[in-house]
Parts: sequence; structure tokens; C-alpha cells
Amino acid sequence: MKKLLALLLAAVMVLSLAACGGTNTDPTEAPTDGATEPTEAPTETPTDAPTTPVARENKLIFGTNTDVTGDWTNGIVTNGASDMMISSMINDYGTLVTNQEGNYVENKTVLKSWERKDNEDGSATYTISINEGLVYNNGEPITIKDYAFKLLLLASPAGGDMQFTDGTSTTVVGGEDYRAGTTDVLPGVKMVDEYTMELSMVPDYAQYYYADTYAGITPWNIAYWIGEGYDVADDGEGCYFTKDGEKVKVTGADVEEHFKKAMSAGSDVVSAGPYNLTKFDAATGQATLDINPNYAGNFEGQKPSIQTVVITKTEASTWADALKTGEINVYEGIADGNEVNTLMDMIDAGAELTYVQYDRAGYGKLQFFCDVTPTQFVEVRQAIAMLLDRASFTDTFCAGWGSVVNGPYSSAMWQYQESKDVLADNLNSYAFDVDAANKLLDEGGWTMNEKGEAWTGEGLRHKEVTAEQAENMDECIELSDGRILMPLIIKWCSSEKNNVSDLLATMLANSDNVKNSGMSIVQDTVDWDTLLNAIYRKDADGNAAAPYYSMTNLATNLTSTIYDYSFNWTDDPAKVAQGYNTTYLYDMGEGGLDELSMDMVYKTAAGDDATYLDYWQKYIIRWNEMLPELPLYSNILVTGYPTWVENYEENAYWDFAHAVLYASIPSAQ
Repeated sequence: MKKLLALLLAAVMVLSLAACGGTNTDPTEAPTDGATEPTEAPTETPTDAPTTPVARENKLIFGTNTDVTGDWTNGIVTNGASDMMISSMINDYGTLVTNQEGNYVENKTVLKSWERKDNEDGSATYTISINEGLVYNNGEPITIKDYAFKLLLLASPAGGDMQFTDGTSTTVVGGEDYRAGTTDVLPGVKMVDEYTMELSMVPDYAQYYYADTYAGITPWNIAYWIGEGYDVADDGEGCYFTKDGEKVKVTGADVEEHFKKAMSAGSDVVSAGPYNLTKFDAATGQATLDINPNYAGNFEGQKPSIQTVVITKTEASTWADALKTGEINVYEGIADGNEVNTLMDMIDAGAELTYVQYDRAGYGKLQFFCDVTPTQFVEVRQAIAMLLDRASFTDTFCAGWGSVVNGPYSSAMWQYQESKDVLADNLNSYAFDVDAANKLLDEGGWTMNEKGEAWTGEGLRHKEVTAEQAENMDECIELSDGRILMPLIIKWCSSEKNNVSDLLATMLANSDNVKNSGMSIVQDTVDWDTLLNAIYRKDADGNAAAPYYSMTNLATNLTSTIYDYSFNWTDDPAKVAQGYNTTYLYDMGEGGLDELSMDMVYKTAAGDDATYLDYWQKYIIRWNEMLPELPLYSNILVTGYPTWVENYEENAYWDFAHAVLYASIPSAQ
């Protein structure tokens, strides 16, 4: 249930436009903290009375560099960073949650008890009890039925029809039959009483390195998400849906229209978190949140004191002025080293600002689409890596606040710390080397011009391909003798108003090295919604769309210490359509990414760190060879916020959504 999917409870990876990876590298020069002291004391004692402290509104305006699109499903449908953050601020009654160190802990506000029982058939059953007295923001009581409902909907035929990115139907006993519609009961989810459920996992997934996370479940309000008249019942054999008292199977045709309206609603969202969404303007991408008076507190019992939080899209070109003038109050995760220095200069100049810095648990990247266009060939992906001077790129962009990484990891991870020597000996650094890049292209068959003759160094390289390989690339040429040639054209879906994109255009796409290597990188600058649609291969209406692009640029973040990429390399068309494999690399053989990622967590018992680490190292080495992504850099992130905000603490696993619960504005009216 919980982790068939790297987008939910375990190893949630969040996309962010201007973001890039985490690092332990310190800046070359420690930033100055505070304004410069005057060189001389005043010659006269001021006669004015002391200034009265400013009485401020109990409100923070958070500037985000990703679009607020209006998906409050917390990764079930899409996983844009701003939407995910808002969703976590209005929904916080999970039984297991992450703490300040990124570790999963019991949420004692919600969870009364849980236990696991291993069954004779190899399955495992979790008995989970929640506390009484919890309510939604509208005052409706929360019972175990609300938790069962979410599991039931995710596993239902409707979940498949709406392409939910969740693994409940695969991991829960009876889930596959329930998803297929061959049964109307889900036996793996049973309601024992009003506040207790039994959740049973199939034998193939019962042994799981992060097994305790199966006890992590969250509630959804039935009427809000799928409409009035629906309910969940259990006669002792498992949960099922009813409609107006009659047992039913729920499909997308039944509930999708209602669900989509609920997914992006404004002030009427029924939720259970520290804040209520009180306003959402889709046109401006601005959301307003106010304290939920019915919130019982987080896992530590903490409740927010800042009454209102406004979340608004802020452009990279204007954030500094916006922060200085108070148009926004908080700007999180500044990745560009030059922008970090801009913030430090503002602080030195006396702005009412301070900052927090931390190593990023993630990295900025080029993400390749590995089933179409020239990037379906590994030698092209590797050649692109060698045509970009990543060390210089990092120096330019991070300005001393970052470093280069060569795989999907953060230098703060325990796996990396225990694998430094192994990775140093086995990972290809893809150092900047134009000659080596051209050799790779030669060896890969990119040796012809558009006429099928030998490429002589002028114009585009071409390669003879099959009709299947040429699909979804209209630029391919069919010669009179029947041969099909693919030109070395890389279609780049680029995020707009992004300094990373601008630097990539200069140092890679428009460079002479790329041109002289017979390659063309064509930049198509798009907004965040369009970029996400390109990744998930959907049109603006959410319908399936044919692949077009070769690569995109964005970033990935680990939001917990759980590292689980199982199912991220699946070739199951249904799961791919649901968003599991977004690089479309199908490395399915022995020792491939699919096998290694699955075995890492599903052939490793909880607590067997040695076996897990062995799989992890093999996985990283294989990933580095296949190169589905090119890590650009990892960096120290900096968040700027006002000096009049107290108790604001943030790190790679503890973002604004968490930190704001503990922060306060003492001068607030």
C-alpha cells in the first residue's frame, strides 16, 4: 500500500523548478550575518523617545518559485512542489509522519496503537487504532472509516481510471481483483470497530525493508471527495462502497467529475490540518490559508500561532525586491549562489531579514525521456553529459554554495557516507570531454548525414534506426532504399523564468561544442503546468498525449530519510500511465534498475542494513551507467525570512509547511 509508490509515504520525491541537490560542501566564504557596524559613534545623543515596536498583522506571505496549480491530493494525481506543500498544511492526520530529521514517527495526536502480525501464508496484517475526538475542519468527526475510504478509493477501479499514483491495489490483499472489478469487496482492508482497522499486505510485499511505514494511513472525507450518498461498509469480509445503501463498484465514470472539482476547490475544502484553505485564485496562482481552530496539533501537539499564510508565485527576477519591500516575507530554498549572495547583501545593508541555510537532500538535473528521440540511446545521454562542463556550471550557478554529484543521492545520506569508497571507484564522473563525447556518438552509430553518407563534421549527425525507434519523431528521414535515419536533435522542454534554464542554454544548448559534435538541442520554454504534462504525457485536459520531448530540467528532493525507488522503473503500461516511471527507461533485465530497486526493499528484511546497502550500491552504479538523469549540481539552500519572525527553523526534511507551526510573530496585533 504505502510504498509501491515513491510519491507517497516512502521516499516522496518532489519536483521544484529552481531547485537542485543537497551537499555537505561549505561555501568558500562564510556569509556575513547582520548589518555592518558603523565605524564611528554618533556625535550627539538622540533626543527622540524610543521607537514604539511596529504592530504587525499576524500574517506571513510565502513566495514560491513553482506554480500553485490547485491539486490538493498530496501527490495522488500530480506532485508539484507548491501544491504538495499546501496539501500538507491542510492535511496532517496521518498515523505516521516525518519529524525534524526526516524519520517516520508515530503521530500520537492521531495514532492510539498499532501492531503487526505475520501470517502463515506469508502475508502480514497491521491492526491500527486511532484516537477518538478528531474532527475535520468543518466539525465532522473522523473515524477509521475515513482512513478505510481513502485506501478503498485508491485501490478501486476509479483509482485506475483516474490514474492515481498509488500502490494500494498491488500491495493490499485482494487489491488487484478489486482494481480489476472482479470483486466488489477489498478483503485486505477491514474495519474492526469505529476506530480500528486491519490492513493486510500480500506475501510478495509483506517483507519490506521499511515495513513499519505500512502502518501509515491518512483520512479523506467521503462526501467531499466523491459526493453525497456514498459510504463505506464492512460485513466482516472486507470493506466495500455503498451508494444510497446499496453495494456498488466505484469507477471513474461515477466519481471523476466530482473528484476533480474537489481536487482543486477553494474555501470549501474539507480537510484536517493546521490550516484551512480559505481562498484559491487559479488565475493568479495564489492561495490563502488560515488557522484551523479544530486542529488538535501535530505529532508533538504543536499548533500554529501565525493566523494567515498567503502562498504566491514569485518570479526569480523579482524575488529580491519582493522580499525587501515586504511584498513577500519568506522565500524558501534559494539555490542560485548569486541569489544567495544577493540575500546576504540585503541583510548586510540593514534589511529586516535573516536566513537559515542547510544542505539540500536532492539535486538539480536534466531528466531524459529514454524511450523516444535520440535520448532513447544511452550513448547520447552519456555524450550530452560530457558536452556540459558540470564543474564550471556548478561554480557559476552555485557561486561557492554547491558541488557536483554523480548519482541519485545526497551526501548527507547514511548510504552515501558508508559507500564513498565504493562509489569513488565505480562511478563515471562524466567529466567534460568533447572528444570522448564524439567517440561515444561514433561508436553508437551516429555516423551519417541526412543522405545516409558519412558524416564529415558538418551539420547534424544521423543514425539508422528501426521504424519503432523512429516513432514520435517527425524529423526522422526515410531514404529511397527504405532506411530510416534519425537526426541528432534533442528536444528540450525547458522551465520558464529559471536561471538554471538560462545557464543551460548558454553552456550546453547553444554552445559550439554541441553544434560541432553534430547535435542540435532545441529549447522549448514552457510554464510549470505544461512541463508537468510533458513529464506525465498528458494534454491540458489530463488526457493521454503522445511523447514529444527528449529531456527536461528540474530538480528532485527527498522529503524523508526513506530511500525507495521500487516501481520507478516498471514497464507495466498501467503503472507508467499513472506516473511511476517518468524517465521511461525500461531496464528490466537481471541486474537492471527495476530488479535492483525492487530487491533493495522487498528482498531485504527490516533492520538488515548490510543487505540493503549492497543493493543500494549496485543500484547507484547501474543508474550511473544508464544515466536516466544527469545530475547538474547539489547545493546549500538558503531561506530568507523577516527578523520579526521568531522560532523559525528549517532543514532539508523540515520545510516551511512544518516550520511555520513553530514560528511566531511576537509583534502581531
